[in-house]
Amino acid sequence: MDRRDFLLAAAVAAVAAPDSAMSAKTPAGVAELTLADIASAFADGRLTSHRLTQIYLDRIDSLDRRGPSLSAVLETNPRALDIAAELDRERRDRGPRGPLHGVPILIKDNVETADRMMTTAGSLALEGWYSPADAPLVARLRAAGAVILGKTNLSEWANFRSTHSSSGWSGRGGQCRNPYALDRTPSGSSSGSAVAVAADLCAVAVGTETDGSIVSPASINGIVSCAQLYRIPLLMLISDRGSFGEPDPWQTEGGGVTETLLTALRIPHRILDDPAHVRHRLHQAQTLAYASNKPVALLLARDLMVA
Repeated sequence: MDRRDFLLAAAVAAVAAPDSAMSAKTPAGVAELTLADIASAFADGRLTSHRLTQIYLDRIDSLDRRGPSLSAVLETNPRALDIAAELDRERRDRGPRGPLHGVPILIKDNVETADRMMTTAGSLALEGWYSPADAPLVARLRAAGAVILGKTNLSEWANFRSTHSSSGWSGRGGQCRNPYALDRTPSGSSSGSAVAVAADLCAVAVGTETDGSIVSPASINGIVSCAQLYRIPLLMLISDRGSFGEPDPWQTEGGGVTETLLTALRIPHRILDDPAHVRHRLHQAQTLAYASNKPVALLLARDLMVA
């Protein structure tokens, strides 16, 4: 039995147990699964979206809220389990929408979600504000069948709060902590997204990139980064509408953190924005040396194992 088979077997054994047993004692390896592993387990009935969502919620409770108190997740979606159950029923009745069907995903808190979660960029000034509309990439993730699990902590205002701010600190969430060394920086500004994946609090997380906001936390938290596959970064073609950060055109949107490089490379085309935005970005790429020459983070991955 290889490592992937072992991890998948551990996950299946864990979710086969009564819900009351799924607690802080859930084995650490349970969540170390790729999207391919999850899709396979969904397909043959060894795992459901509802059960996987519960595992991640339990891990958030035991590792983020308590225990080492990583402070990577600002809040969880109160409807996550209901949505997961609905997607399970849809899978049984009509089949999956695609590889993200039923997969729990965390979203950086400077990306708007039109649900019962706030969008604040980590700032107390926006506490209590709920977006009336999803950011385009969130809308596309929902359309693909993803479960929006929660919102992640970040360097407040995507690190534009101060020239002397602390990476991973926000007024709402406090200091996000590196899961490998709690007294070391998690880097930022997509701190919570990177930490959440490193600590197996989700299957996939979304961050935003301006100048190192994904690449740096990827490096610090042991996540593999994949930057600029093409001369014009694909990330530039994913909408930055519905997010807070450095003003357009420097802000780029939608970098993901996930389990493997192969998984990461499959995500962007599912959240590409409308043709008008793509044309706008391509026009910018023709006129900005930044867009055509400087590496921009595309995606992050946990490791390079794709088997």
